[in-house]
Amino acid sequence: MAKEYDLIVIGSGTAGSVTAGKCREAGWSVAMIDELPFGGTCALRGCDPKKVMVGVTEYLDGMERLKGFGLAGDTRISWRDLMQFKRTFTEDVPERRVKRFHERGIDTYHGHAAFIAEDKVQVNDETLQGKKILIATGASPARLPIEGSKYFAYSDDFLELDDLPANILFVGGGYISFEFAHIARRAGADVRILHRGDQPLDGFDSDLVSRLADYSRDLGIDLQLGTDVKEIQQTAAGYNVIGQQGNETKAFKADLVIHGAGRTPNISSLNLEQANVNASRKGIEVNEFLQSTSNPNVYAAGDVAATQGKPLTPVAGMESHIVCSNLLKGNHRTAGDQVMPTSVFTLPKMASVGLSETEADEKGIDCKVNAMELTDWFTYKRTRQPVAYAKILIDQEKDRIVGAHLLGHEADELINHFATAIQFDIPTGDLKRMLFAYPTAASDITYML
Repeated sequence: MAKEYDLIVIGSGTAGSVTAGKCREAGWSVAMIDELPFGGTCALRGCDPKKVMVGVTEYLDGMERLKGFGLAGDTRISWRDLMQFKRTFTEDVPERRVKRFHERGIDTYHGHAAFIAEDKVQVNDETLQGKKILIATGASPARLPIEGSKYFAYSDDFLELDDLPANILFVGGGYISFEFAHIARRAGADVRILHRGDQPLDGFDSDLVSRLADYSRDLGIDLQLGTDVKEIQQTAAGYNVIGQQGNETKAFKADLVIHGAGRTPNISSLNLEQANVNASRKGIEVNEFLQSTSNPNVYAAGDVAATQGKPLTPVAGMESHIVCSNLLKGNHRTAGDQVMPTSVFTLPKMASVGLSETEADEKGIDCKVNAMELTDWFTYKRTRQPVAYAKILIDQEKDRIVGAHLLGHEADELINHFATAIQFDIPTGDLKRMLFAYPTAASDITYML
């Protein structure tokens, strides 16, 4: 006999946890299911542990840049110490998350969830029936048509390496590959990235990407573009990765081969057809209320939902609040035009918000493009940053910022100021009159407009 709940949530990351908690506070009976340790990708296997590791490499990078300019002596990264430090942020997350769920009166089920009817889910040997069901299973690495793909390691594996391999190869030139490549290279590994296209980091401004790519090569990362990976071969010493570059076939040796070629919605094993839930390669098809277009009692949020939102934790959080409000009060709330900045946590960092030049042109916006090399600006010169660049797009008719693209060690924080200006439609004239604390990266904004 099925155990009945007002709400069943599949996935314990940001999107699932927020909705489960708020619906429980409203008096609903709630079940939370996850086949992985409770806590979700960001807290356990993604942005949080990654940022801890980036922080350590950032200090090392700063010391290297300022050696002979007030700093002396050598230092290096101890990989084992770094991993031990990282684990202080992740090891107790599942236990704490489950304890918090139970304190709130949320039932937890650890196992794989699959639909067996429009309102029923099978998990382990139990059947759960929900008046409403939220799918928040996130994303998983995309399946690649590569012979020997079983030899891939993944981002989860990289974040749990007890020892750093001497030679690491990343397949795909996305943000995961670049961020981990920068970490591994500064920790002493030989690193190579093989990317199929002519430009990595799709979706970011090409001028910034080319500068970051050049600096990555200067750092010692072997970035090979136009390389179509065909096969991974296991050898006695490690792996051979076979790639096609034009008419030439090349073999690259590695101790570890990591999948960094994108992620797709995690829906393949949910038995969605049993629930009459339509989905595409972009995820679960939802309306503006994040409600399934084919099963009105099912909602989806986060990376698993086929929305315009980027696959980022803040978007998952925002969508969870939308779902919760619509569950409790009936469908009334939509995402609207929410501005979402994004950052690549390489060193230097790269960040973007709003429109690209191409997108602005397609919309017919008469833009003034302020493109600036920043390495001689005080903010960047005082720490001897070798690469710093900004491109700000301003709608000349409306006197509004429509896009901002930044490269530099302060980019991840600075981009939020531009996001605020775009979201709340602040004229550039008003921004120029702002009094920012000085000298700070934010105080440079008035000179960028």
